[in-house]
Amino acid sequence: MVKTTDSQLPEASVAHGRRRVVITTVSPEVGGGCYPVKRILNDRLTVYTDMIADGGDRLSGVLCFRHESEIEWRESPLEASSMDRWRASFELSKLGLWHYTVEGWIDRFATWQQHVRKKVDAGQNVTLDLLVGAQLISEAAGRASGDDADALGRIAGTLSSEQLTIAERTAAGLEQGSLVRLMGQYPDRSKSTSYDRVLIVVVDPGKARFSSWYEVFPRSCDGPGQHASFRDAAERLPYVASMGFDVLYLPPIHPIGKTHRKGRNNTLEAGPGDPGSPWAIGAEDGGHKAIHAELGTLEDFRLFVDKAKEHRIDVALDLAFQASPDHPYVKEHPEWFRRRPDGTIQYAENPPKKYEDIYPFDFESSEWRSLWQELLGIVLFWIEQGVRVFRVDNPHTKSLYFWEWCIREVKRRHPEVIFLAEAFTRPAVMYELAKRGFSQSYTYFTWRQTKDELTSYLTELTNTEVVEYFRPNFWPNTPDILPEHLQFNGRAAFISRLILAGTLSSNYGIYGPAFELMEHVARPGTEEYVDNEKFELKSWAIDRDDSLSHVVSCINRIRKDNPALQSNGSLRFHPTDNEQVLCYSKCDETHNNIVVVVVNLHPHYRHAAWITLDIEALGLTAGQTYQMHDLISEVRYLWTGSRNYVELDPSAFPAHIFCLRRRLRTEHDFDYYL
Repeated sequence: MVKTTDSQLPEASVAHGRRRVVITTVSPEVGGGCYPVKRILNDRLTVYTDMIADGGDRLSGVLCFRHESEIEWRESPLEASSMDRWRASFELSKLGLWHYTVEGWIDRFATWQQHVRKKVDAGQNVTLDLLVGAQLISEAAGRASGDDADALGRIAGTLSSEQLTIAERTAAGLEQGSLVRLMGQYPDRSKSTSYDRVLIVVVDPGKARFSSWYEVFPRSCDGPGQHASFRDAAERLPYVASMGFDVLYLPPIHPIGKTHRKGRNNTLEAGPGDPGSPWAIGAEDGGHKAIHAELGTLEDFRLFVDKAKEHRIDVALDLAFQASPDHPYVKEHPEWFRRRPDGTIQYAENPPKKYEDIYPFDFESSEWRSLWQELLGIVLFWIEQGVRVFRVDNPHTKSLYFWEWCIREVKRRHPEVIFLAEAFTRPAVMYELAKRGFSQSYTYFTWRQTKDELTSYLTELTNTEVVEYFRPNFWPNTPDILPEHLQFNGRAAFISRLILAGTLSSNYGIYGPAFELMEHVARPGTEEYVDNEKFELKSWAIDRDDSLSHVVSCINRIRKDNPALQSNGSLRFHPTDNEQVLCYSKCDETHNNIVVVVVNLHPHYRHAAWITLDIEALGLTAGQTYQMHDLISEVRYLWTGSRNYVELDPSAFPAHIFCLRRRLRTEHDFDYYL
């Protein structure tokens, strides 16, 4: 016989030598537990685990959880979900980080009850088994206290009593009420197994999941050729509020450099009155913590933020971590920039595009620590001014490790802050930014047009692991992007893209007033607006008769009135027999609110289709009649079963947004629909 010492055993065998439960998976889990999953305040996080053991013993376990501010763990019992799969949940009642993990053990008492019940059913003697049960219950009494310990002690005495019949003792041991509850409350966890890592969920405010963004250049909120101030821009707030937006995103509001300032249409030479690009941040009068003099003072900005809040609008500020050649950082911290062999600082380039008016920060600088601290200080400074939402410019061109650290530090102090990533980049990088902390992200929706493109992309965003950490924000246009389908397809294209953005995604935004005024002229051969507002002051006739502002208002009202549209997890596509007709639905958690959207994707021609609804998923029966209430036109249709006909003329309106209402028969035999 060979003698084996502990030192020869695998490390795991030493640590778990007497443990038998194996926890194979826990979900949700992102990146092997390296990154947090995302949820919203007051959500319940349901956790699933696959837990097994050798043999046929019964298992028990708990979900352990605590908020980052708590020391003690709380527990929720695991319940069997299916074979070897368990689940439990807890309420995310505070913003910030929550930690969770799973612990499991052999449930010797449940195993004992199961064993004894089988022997009784087989007519076998259980005298010795009752003594085993008495011992298990007595050990639990030792772990309990007070009345619980006394109750368990009495039951243990009953099982071992020679004055009672075997039937009486057996009945006491197999009791399923208080005995099972007490034994479950004081289990033997001395040989339990814990999952090998603690997982994290970050809890954000509700606006991280459901928001409507409107982008506006505050300097263009005055008359022709006039540089507006924040006081002027405040007069635009009622207009924004009337359309139902709750986030107002401002491009950079800082002093703009003069060196290599760009002229109109991104020309290399600026004219005398050209204001320059707001993204060329920094001049003699300050940098990222200063305000452009013509916009006003810091006090004016704070008043603007307060005024927006009166309209239930959060002001989102642009975080563009870059500098103009005139930024104070260039002189004070030259080590934060990369120099070329001729000694000049490297400006931003995306060949063939050149941005001579912008110097990127060098995140490989030997002084990266001081750079990181300064950039964090910029964010905290604007939080002090009342900002809680940030749109981050090109985050994929900065260090991913920086963003993970910066966002963590910000949210440790201010867990209510939201970060939107303007990351039109490769999918892996876009998703990595979300994993490392960004609350929302721009997406490829801007270029997805066909039925197949939209269906496959939304399936990726809502029915894969991506949903655990990536929150899409759909934008039909931006100051940088005027997609081709908006350049040539007229009013119907703008309306259909608005509806798709606002109903496919619970977060969406538009760059206005360019969008509602259907600005569609691009520089030849590009997807960029001609006479781009990035390089000049614009005067917008927001009261124009052909404005889509009333359509925008209608869509935002529908979004706010229907909880089904305020999240993405329930999105389901339904087959149609026409590739130009897209149909999809969303529902709330209770299925009391069901929205079905049908869109004609062709901007010029009438299209009809037979739609096959997944009526089981919608909570309907095969022959059931239900009402489809068009929330735009207020017309109501009676549909029956799964297969129904639609016809949409884009010259009239390119979409239906239906609220599905079930028929109820009242005591007076009238039909009502809810």
